[in-house]
Amino acid sequence: MPKRVLQGTVVSDANDKTIVVRVERRFTHPLLKKTVRRSKKYHAHDENNVAKVGQTVWIEETAPISKNKRWALVQEASSSQSA
Repeated sequence: MPKRVLQGTVVSDANDKTIVVRVERRFTHPLLKKTVRRSKKYHAHDENNVAKVGQTVWIEETAPISKNKRWALVQEASSSQSA
């Protein structure tokens, strides 16, 4: 069974080897027929502390790493703070 991969934005990197990623999904409301945005935060494992706040990253489902961490950083998609 393939692992789920999600794209989101890093909202926190304060913890050691952990990032918090906000993943946004869009769907059409069944009654109002209007596009609605919903977001959810995931704790992801970042072994080398490479991801920074504001970056777009890909995270992948893994076996439980800690109480809250069930996702791991796959790669950085882009950087909004590139110089």
